[in-house]
Formats: sequence, structure tokens, C-alpha cells
Amino acid sequence: MSGLMVPNDVHLHLKNMQNLRAYYVAKIGQFHGKIGIPVRQTAALFFLTGLGLFGSVTSAQVVAPSAPAGLPGGQSLPGGALPGGTQPGSRGTQPGPRTNTTPGQTTPGNTNGRTGTTAPATTNGRGQGQGPGQGQGNTNATTTTTAPTAPTSESADINDATKTTTEVLEEGYQAARRREKEEIRQKLFGHEIFNNPNYANVFVPNTNIPTPQNYQLGPGDVLNITMYGNSAGDFSQTVTPEGNIYFTGTTGIGPISILGLSVEQARARITNRLASKFVGLTNSSYGPKNTYLEITLGGLRTIRVSVLGEAFKPGTYPVSSLASVMNAIYAAGGPDVLGSFRRINVIRGGKVIATLDLYDYLVTGVQKNDIRLRDGDVIRIPTFVNRVEITGTVRRNNIFELLPGENLDKLLYYAGGFAANAYKSRIKVTRVNDRERVVEDVTKDKFATFEMQDGDAVDVEQLLNRFQNRVIINGAVYRPGQYSLDQNATLLTLIRTAENLREDAFTGRVQIIRTRDDLAIENITVNLADMMAGKAPDVPLKREDQVIVSSRFDLVESASISIQGEVNKPSDGVGYMANMTLEDLILQAGGLKESAAAAQVEVVRRKRDIDPRAVNAQIAEVIQFDIDRDLSVKNGNSRFVLQPFDQVIVRRSPNYRVQTYVQVEGEVILPGGYPIPRKDLKISDLVAQAGGLTPFAYVEGATLIRTVVLSQDELAVRQRSVTELADDSRNSVVQIDEVSAAKKESIGISLKRILANPGSSEDILVQEGDLLRIPKRLETVRLQGELLLPNTVKYRQNQTFQDYVSQAGGFTSRSQRRKAYIVYANGSVDRTRKFGFFNVYPRVEPGSEIIVPKKTTNPLTPQQIISTATGITGSLFSLILGILAFRTVR
Repeated sequence: MSGLMVPNDVHLHLKNMQNLRAYYVAKIGQFHGKIGIPVRQTAALFFLTGLGLFGSVTSAQVVAPSAPAGLPGGQSLPGGALPGGTQPGSRGTQPGPRTNTTPGQTTPGNTNGRTGTTAPATTNGRGQGQGPGQGQGNTNATTTTTAPTAPTSESADINDATKTTTEVLEEGYQAARRREKEEIRQKLFGHEIFNNPNYANVFVPNTNIPTPQNYQLGPGDVLNITMYGNSAGDFSQTVTPEGNIYFTGTTGIGPISILGLSVEQARARITNRLASKFVGLTNSSYGPKNTYLEITLGGLRTIRVSVLGEAFKPGTYPVSSLASVMNAIYAAGGPDVLGSFRRINVIRGGKVIATLDLYDYLVTGVQKNDIRLRDGDVIRIPTFVNRVEITGTVRRNNIFELLPGENLDKLLYYAGGFAANAYKSRIKVTRVNDRERVVEDVTKDKFATFEMQDGDAVDVEQLLNRFQNRVIINGAVYRPGQYSLDQNATLLTLIRTAENLREDAFTGRVQIIRTRDDLAIENITVNLADMMAGKAPDVPLKREDQVIVSSRFDLVESASISIQGEVNKPSDGVGYMANMTLEDLILQAGGLKESAAAAQVEVVRRKRDIDPRAVNAQIAEVIQFDIDRDLSVKNGNSRFVLQPFDQVIVRRSPNYRVQTYVQVEGEVILPGGYPIPRKDLKISDLVAQAGGLTPFAYVEGATLIRTVVLSQDELAVRQRSVTELADDSRNSVVQIDEVSAAKKESIGISLKRILANPGSSEDILVQEGDLLRIPKRLETVRLQGELLLPNTVKYRQNQTFQDYVSQAGGFTSRSQRRKAYIVYANGSVDRTRKFGFFNVYPRVEPGSEIIVPKKTTNPLTPQQIISTATGITGSLFSLILGILAFRTVR
């Protein structure tokens, strides 16, 4: 369908959508007349074909349906005609049975085979049509048949499916058309006024105003009639449908007609009629006027007006009698896609009494011809004549409606004029003629005379992204940036405009980057120092020249110095400053730490002029200083001036140590933290500092826990070693702990031997953060792993490893007995050993933990056991026979 669309031509686009639908309807009629497929099936088939869901379909590819199976007596259709269609190869049309929607009933009728007309559910009437042969003809034959039987469930399902497909296609077509109409409507200028919920109360008539002088009374108006003075009374009432009012309680007055009168005219007429009963209402022979009559409008009547034509919601609307034309148009949703905003007619009594132009209100705010409505008025919104879409750099990108004779200048006025970045010298207009599209280039002098046509598309382009007279200066000037070439035609003039050079400007070589006429870039270098001294002429500049004045600091390496070691704020790079001394740098680093070796301050200075041929050439110079805590340099080297790239190192004092502590927990007299007073402090000394052991101390279970901190390199090596050496045997499971940088590890010690022989090889040195844990006397043994019932049991001195396993239910079929091990209370481990065909299990101590690993392989089946035993037995017999044979030979 996109091939039929004409952008920016609304009415032609909609006509093409209608033509497309008519084309498919015509094809449906032709196809139905040729092969006799039911109309709904034909519609679905052709619409899907048009959408590209199927390939091209010919009549030879479609099988004609057979006659209904329910015809009694095997009757056939007249002349062998297909149901509801024409006979192949004949002239004219043949009547076919009319199928009603009621199942089981068939009445005679004709098929209208005329191209372009179809009936959605039935084919009715007698008509004439064009058959596949040449010529035309009328056939009024009637076929008399009995009612066919009800359709089978299979045929009913097919019909329902066909009907559903047709309805879905029709709904999809209608939805697509509605979407396109709404998209166009969104672009129409003025559309948002009538379709924005924020404007819901904008066009509601104001009833809180005095009654207009030209307001004409009519049926339904409520009149407040009050008489006061010498006589008083209230005669308020509603005007009758005949336009009359009545004064009950007063005789001889009768009805008073006020239809079409203003309020003042109604007051005069009512006063004149009531004066016959109330003489004080007028001056008379009985005396002066002493009674007064006041008439006001108490309630407004409702009138009905019709909004017809191309309105969004055409119809008849009840509105207030004070409503104007704009109120009614807003109630109808404004003009629709094809409706005109410029020529809305108000018809009263069969004549056009006013023509409203909505653009007057939308553009200027002036409501011309917005007259007050009367009952029965008709507002007609005709179709538009000319519509033009304008896009690009204007303030309003919309579709505008232009009256005949309005030109491009008027279109720009409606669009709010050019945007700030618009190209105003020429506008492109795309126009549709009788055959194709054309492009018009409209120059500025023709804006006021170029008349617009329906379907024109106007595009306003942007300015070029370039400057006409710009030059740029950057670098060592006080005000770098963009400047006008008109006021800065030469280099020296531009530098003076930029507030002259900075003191660090390098004037020996100044670069001018120029864009030539062929857009190639070239570099021009000038000696600014000679130019400023008058030794060289000034350089004229061109558009888009870029002047770069370098700084002397940009031409040298950035110098820095560093200070490391025992200072409060070490730094790898401090900006170098001239005349900076060693004391100044230490002060800038926050001063020396308490751990600093003030007599070991070194300054490492690089050497520049080195003989590359010398083998022992000195490449760096190290200067040592002895500095007091007040940052004064001893030995006469005060105010040592640093040079660029010097490196200062403050060493750590070898005699300085931060106080460290160890912890003692458990069964000691005084548990807690203890300092390490000397480097050779051992476990026995630590126990002595804690006051010795308590009577309940379990010496064999004492453990030393130490925090091991590994570097990144050590972590990598440890992780690699664990991965490579991990037991990957298929017969056991090994749990590998994650290697971390800081990990607490238990060191198996024998505190009993240490206390028996202090200072021996068993008595190891303690370190910062060590924890000596001496448990209370333990009387249990814990059993874990692949056992029938892992638990904790009481320790008994004479029981063996197997005895404790028995108390846990014994081994399971998946127990790895040969790899069972035991963890003692002090953290040491002992494993099971193999002696021949026997397992030698370790001894069990109080507080021990017995762990039995689990096999990872599945247990052997009886067949596998028999097979393995047979193989072993055969091997043994072979070995015995070999030995006997060897002995016999000997």
C-alpha cells in the first residue's frame, strides 16, 4: 500500500486508500464470478494476496467447491452451473441459488456478477452481469429445490474460519486507515486546540455575564419578573414552547407573546399589558408612576444546533443559548482530516449568514464572525481546497490550509516565521503535477508572489555549519578564542585584540594553520619576535585561520622531584620549584616519622654527561645528609638546593620497633595479651608470663595459631602448587581450601615437651599476632566422614581406632578406609598406613577428630566382583603353573 501513498497530499492519499479497497472488491467480484468460491473466502484470498502473504493466484490454482451433499434425490444445479456463479465458457450469467444465513433453507435467486460489487454474506436479486465469455445477457431462470440438510460439522468449521479471517482482514484494513488518518490529523495546524484535554473548558460559553442587549428570548428561558413599589408581586416563570408567558391570579391579561424579543422589548410589552390592572406602572390621570417592574434573565434555555460535513464528530448538539459558533465546533471535535479550517459556514433559515475562518483565532486571537447561535442553526464544515506541509527550520512544522491566492509569504506567516538557524535566501518546494513530481527553488524576492498549490511540500533548510569571517587564536595569550576577521585582518592586530602575549610566550616560532580554498590544510610558521621588532612584515590573515602561540613550558620536559621512606606524606612526583631546598621538601612531605633514621637521608641525583665508552661510568650520584628533628641539616650542608628529578629517600631506623603483642587463651592463670619485650621470646617464656597452667589444662591439646600473610607473588605460587598437587584420584574426594592473602594456620606443638625442657628445639619463638590456645581437659572423640552414624563419643584410654569407628556404626560401602586420618587437639595430623594387606590406623587421643573420606566411584556389581575374582584367580593359577614349570626345567 505504500506505493499508492503521496506524501504531503492528504486527500489524494486517502483517495488512494479507498481506491485500493475498491480494487480488491472488484477483484473479489471477478474471481467469485469465475470460479464460484464463496464471497468471504474470495475476499480473504485476494486481500492476503495483495498484502504479499501469498503469491499470485489464478483460477486454475483454485479448486471449485462441489455441490452440497445434502441435496435430496441427487439433484444438481441447472445447466451444471457452479453454485452462485457462471458456467465456464458461456455468455452472460446464470442464476444461482440464494443462500440465506439460516441453515437448511435455499431459495432461488440470481448472482450479480457485475465487476466491483459483492454481497458480504448472501447473493441476492435478479441482475445482469458480465460473464467470462463475450456479450451480456439476462437470465431469470428459477430453480426449484427442496431445503438441503444442515451442513456437517466439518463444513461449518470451515465457514466459521473463513468468516473469522475475512473479519480480521477487514478490521486490520480499517485500523490501518484510522491510524493514517490520525497521523495526518496530528500534523494539522490547530488540531491540538480541539483535541487537548487541557483545553476542556476553553470554549464553554460564559453564563455569568449581563444579558446581552441583542439576546432574543425564546422557549425555555426563565424570566425573573418582580414588581415593587405601591404594588408588589413576583411573576417569575419559564417561557412556554409557544413563546408565551402567563400571569396567574390576574384576570383579563391573557398570554403575552415575547418570542424573539429582547429583554428590554419584553419589559415594555409586559408593562403595557399589566398597566391595565396596576395603574401605578405608568403615569396616568390617577397620579404619577409609583409601581415598578424589573425583568431579568434567570435561566438560559438550551438550543440544538447541527454540525455537519467534515467534522470529527458530526451531529446535533444541545448548547446554551449564549453559545457561539466556536462553542459548537469544539463540541464536535473540530474539523476532521478532510475538513476545512478556513471556510466554516453558518446556515440559518436556508441561507449562509456567516463564514468563520479559524486561522483568525489561531494566529491572531481575533474571533471574526463568531456569531451567537440560534435554535436550529446548521454549521457546515466543507472539505479543504489547498493544503501545504512545511518542514525544516521554521517555528511550526505543520500542515496548513491556504485559501486560493495565498502565497509562500503567507505560509511562512502561519508557520511562525523562520527559525534562528534557517537558510532564508531560498526555499525548496516539491510540487505534484499531472504526471510526476517537480522541485521549485523559490528565492527570497519571490516569496510574496509564489502562489501555493494543493499538495505542495515546503522544506526550509538550515544555515551552513561554517563561519564567514572567523579567526581563532590559542595558546600563550591572555584571551584566547574566536575573533572577527573584519576587525583583525593581520596577526599583530589579532594578538593585540587578544590582550597581547603572556610572559611565557615562545615568540621564535608561531604557527598559523590555514584552510585553503580547496579545503586542504597547510601550516605556516612565522617568527613573531622579528615581526614585533619590525624586522619582518605583518602577516595578513584569512578566514578560518588558527593561530597557535606556544608556551616555553610546553617545550620542556615537566620537572618533578620525589620523596620516599619514613615521612608522613611520601610522594612519587612533586612539582619542581626553583630554589627548593631539602628541608623545604621534607616540610612539604609532612615532616619525618618517629621511625625515621635522620642520619640516613639520601638524595639520588641523575648524571647527564656520561661517557658511553667507560665501563665504570657513574650514572647516578648519592648524597647523604644528617638531619635533626627540627629539619636543620648538620655538617655544614644547610640549604641544600634540589635539582629537577632528584629523589629523596629517608631510611628507617634499625633500632626502632613498634610494640607487638601475643595472645594467650584457655587454661592459664592470667589469660590475655602480652607484649614481646625481646626478640628471643619463646613459648615457655610466654606461659611463664601468663602465670603458668591451671590444674585443668590439657597440655597435649595446646595449639599455636599464627596469621600468615602472603604477598601477591606468593599467593600465585601457592595457588598453582595446590592446583597441581591436588589429589585428583577417582577413588577419593579431597576438599581444597581457598588460598587467601591472610590466613590463620594452626602449628602443631608439644607443650608437654616444651615445658619439660624449656629452650629446646621444641620451644619455638613467638611472633606478633600469635595466639597460644591451651584447652581444658578433653574427654571426647569426634567422628566425621563416611560412617554410618557420625557423632561424638567419650574417650576411653584402652580403645583403638576401630573401636571408635564401631561406635559410629562402622564403615559404609563407600568408605575410603585406607585414607582415613585423625586430627589431634593440638592441630597435628596422622594418617592410616598400609602394611601388606592390613591397615595400620593411628592412635586416638582425647579431643581427637577421626575423619573417613568417601569414595567417588560407584560400588561394584556382583557380576563385576565375580569377573574381577575370576581374573585374579586365573592370574594366580598362571603364576603357579609358571613357577612349577620353571622348577621342573631346572
